[in-house]
Amino acid sequence: MRLLAIIFLLLFVAAGIVFGALNADLVPFDFGFARLSLPKGGAMLAAVLVGWILGGITAWLGTSLALRRRHRRARDERKVANATAA
Repeated sequence: MRLLAIIFLLLFVAAGIVFGALNADLVPFDFGFARLSLPKGGAMLAAVLVGWILGGITAWLGTSLALRRRHRRARDERKVANATAA
């Protein structure tokens, strides 16, 4: 299984290198306060990286907030159970 993962990783790295080499033209970006020119491959890599990071943050926040809610609900139920038992 590990060998298969390494093979897939190498295939995607090779595909990324080929994609970057074939799309070496510069793409201008104007952010209003700054201008930037990046190769198409670099711009695509940056967009994928930003999407990956934002998706990871969103997933982390979603799971951690749900876990906190569950812990808070369990704590409140324990308080109610302790109050009625006393």
